[in-house]
Amino acid sequence: MNVVVVGAGVAGLSCARELGAAGVRVQVVERGRVVGGRLASKRYGHRYADIGAAYFVADDPDFRAVAEGWRARGLARPWTDTFQVFPGEPARGTERWAAGKGLRSLAEDLASGLDVRLETTLSAIPADADAVVLAMPGPQALRLDPPGAVAEAARAQRWEPVIAAVLTYPERVWGELHGAFVNDHPVLATVCNDGDRRGDGAPVLVAHSTAELARRHLDDPAQAGPLLAAAAGELLGIKEEPEVATHRWTFAQPAAGETRPFVTDGRVWLAGDAFGKPRVQTAWLSGRAVAQAILAAQSTAG
Repeated sequence: MNVVVVGAGVAGLSCARELGAAGVRVQVVERGRVVGGRLASKRYGHRYADIGAAYFVADDPDFRAVAEGWRARGLARPWTDTFQVFPGEPARGTERWAAGKGLRSLAEDLASGLDVRLETTLSAIPADADAVVLAMPGPQALRLDPPGAVAEAARAQRWEPVIAAVLTYPERVWGELHGAFVNDHPVLATVCNDGDRRGDGAPVLVAHSTAELARRHLDDPAQAGPLLAAAAGELLGIKEEPEVATHRWTFAQPAAGETRPFVTDGRVWLAGDAFGKPRVQTAWLSGRAVAQAILAAQSTAG
């Protein structure tokens, strides 16, 4: 059996690992230069900052086992169970995990040993594969002209954009802060202390925009950088001006959608974090569920 997984984010890598462990020949095709998708860390100066997912939650037993494996090997750690809320009381109780080398290092770990073809762009569904897994947002999957039920599910997905701003200060001048949710703000949705998250104490904040701001600046995300820096400074009482770098996520956050873990027409599958609560964990579970379904179908056919 030959399976092609399109997309080397968490869902695609989870699917490929499960298939590979069962002896299936699987190839992962990724148009980007690195694996990870929105599990993204990018280098600015001498260090990497997490610019995609802010953290991950591991409250599913199977994904928790993966997280514990990462912790045992020093790749990830529980980071904080408290986020500030502006305005409001701190949000406590949810254990959020982070990675000292950046969250993309976890995707690299998932990709270890897999046949991953980077910087490879497809224009159509591979015709010579027994199964094709589209591990990506629905709007991106539609570019490959998927069949029937897969296309219908992809068209039904609704995604919001985000612009991430990496704010690097001369020194840390804010008080105790892990991260914060910002409610009803015209510019700012979240801000995270990347030095705290990464564990190196660097004076770096990462701010994520509202969808409304992102939509206005998708063509030139750098224009949103000063707005996000000013909003974070006002929120946290920071007077110093940071160095600002921005990154655009056109498909950053899916709306709450399907409760099923994937959609398929029998040969083509659509997976990702749009199938459930939008989380890293959801993407991992979706990719694994596709792999298990492919293996079950193979067993039945055999």
